[in-house]
Amino acid sequence: MAEKEKSVWLELWSLFFSKTWPMWIGGILLAGLNVCLFLVKSPWGGSGTYISWGENLYQTLGIMHIPALKNIITHPYGLLGLLTLLGAFSGALLGKEFALRIPPFGEIGKGFIGGILMALGSTMGIGCTIGGFLSGWASLSGGAIVLALGLLIGSYFALRYLLWEMEALPKLSSGKSVTWLAAKGKVGIWQPILGVIVILFLLIFFGQHYKDNNVLAMFALIGLVMGLILQRSRFCIVRAFREPFMTGESEAPIGIMAALIVGLFGFAIIKYMGIGTATPGAARNLALTWIYPHFWLRALIGGLIFGVGMTIAGGCAVGALWRTGEGQVKLWFAVLGFMLMAPVSKKFIVPGFAALLPDWAKQKIFLPDYVGYWGAVLIFIILILLWYGFVKWNERTGKFSAI
Repeated sequence: MAEKEKSVWLELWSLFFSKTWPMWIGGILLAGLNVCLFLVKSPWGGSGTYISWGENLYQTLGIMHIPALKNIITHPYGLLGLLTLLGAFSGALLGKEFALRIPPFGEIGKGFIGGILMALGSTMGIGCTIGGFLSGWASLSGGAIVLALGLLIGSYFALRYLLWEMEALPKLSSGKSVTWLAAKGKVGIWQPILGVIVILFLLIFFGQHYKDNNVLAMFALIGLVMGLILQRSRFCIVRAFREPFMTGESEAPIGIMAALIVGLFGFAIIKYMGIGTATPGAARNLALTWIYPHFWLRALIGGLIFGVGMTIAGGCAVGALWRTGEGQVKLWFAVLGFMLMAPVSKKFIVPGFAALLPDWAKQKIFLPDYVGYWGAVLIFIILILLWYGFVKWNERTGKFSAI
């Protein structure tokens, strides 16, 4: 009987941690948690994490002074990103997938440069792949559509560069790779054990620390679960934009489409019903949540720069976090570049850049103001279906695939 019970528990463990989850499952779960974040306070964003981390670092070093700066564990997005990273670390341990993977120096350099470009793109365009694209589409933002176009163009040209680099400059990223601490056989049992310990510690510590602050408690818990899901499903927006032009595979785009559809309906219902509001003014403020003044040129420029950066780095704002959590050193440097540049760009580059743009190039566009809520939802559904049709057609024909 005991042996039978043991096999049942091992079977349950194996179901979650012995293999990678389908990305579309990850997309649905993450979109559901994004809706929860919106209900708690505000939607999922990635670049806010790096701005918070970078500002705290510069203030600690005495390089910048930011009035009323919140430390990382009292800043909702600084905290969300930290727990996402730790959740991904836990997920990698539970699946015995954690290892320090040190690539050649050229790849480390590309990670750092990619992080810098992502910081520039996200601050200039007011949005990254998560806050600007995933949450932006769900929020029914017109600027989010243009941002996605910029991401697509940037990804395409960065991929063409990387393919050219492989042929023309093969030594740039060649060299010895080193892997440490990989789980091997029964000796690797330390990883799942440590993973359980880490999760229990985080739940107890942050549960106690935020017992009087429900918002931060929820951001911490949701961030932890998001990190686990991201790592187990290998959820990757970079792949969604890159793969149709590289291998032609449609798995990643479909995973992102699943997240977009769930988030779209969840956000639309919250905004349309004015959930949690008591006055018309509050309902209007809720409706305009995550609608930024970046339509159309600002979003296009920012998205293009970000798209180049994320493709070179091999991970976007949140993709870099979960890959950092599983020990990919190249992405450590992408996180470092993003963190160091984001506050600098926000304070010294973005004000001048925004001042150069005319008003028509940086408007707030909330699509329901023009076509109604369900007209706006229909527009986004049509765009998703067109994207689906393209990636499936391209998967079969290989017309736009480089490999």
